[in-house]
Amino acid sequence: MSVTPASTPPPSDPIAARPIGGAAIASWIAQIACAAIFLQTLYFKFTYAPETRIVFRDLGGRPAATAVGIAELVCAVLLLVPRAAVIGAVLALGTIAGAIASHLFVLGVEIVDPVTGKGDGGVLFGLALTIAVLSLAIVALRRRQLQAWVARLTGRI
Repeated sequence: MSVTPASTPPPSDPIAARPIGGAAIASWIAQIACAAIFLQTLYFKFTYAPETRIVFRDLGGRPAATAVGIAELVCAVLLLVPRAAVIGAVLALGTIAGAIASHLFVLGVEIVDPVTGKGDGGVLFGLALTIAVLSLAIVALRRRQLQAWVARLTGRI
């Protein structure tokens, strides 16, 4: 039986596996930025604002917008909870992968209002890419925490 020194946390503890120092600061900056972007867009999805109608017109309408809004809300909350931040980042990657795929295969990089002909200049696509990059950074910075979660879920504690 091996004994782990008290100063070395067991790798299966998600809390003990959190980043420290500069990595922790970088992770928190990315987490807050991702959560802010997700939270800022919730109003549009939950109220089914005219901008959202254009985006979700061919993607399932209001039910799809609401479902995506709920997923983004869950991601934002998890990103702001230290113990669950890496899980929030993984879920954010999955959620935003759907948005990026929708832009590339259905919507286009620029969303154009069919009534006015005005486009968003690719802002929504840019925000999706930003969330993807920031989420990848969070996963990289919190990889030990992710490994601990996987170990806990698979029973390898």
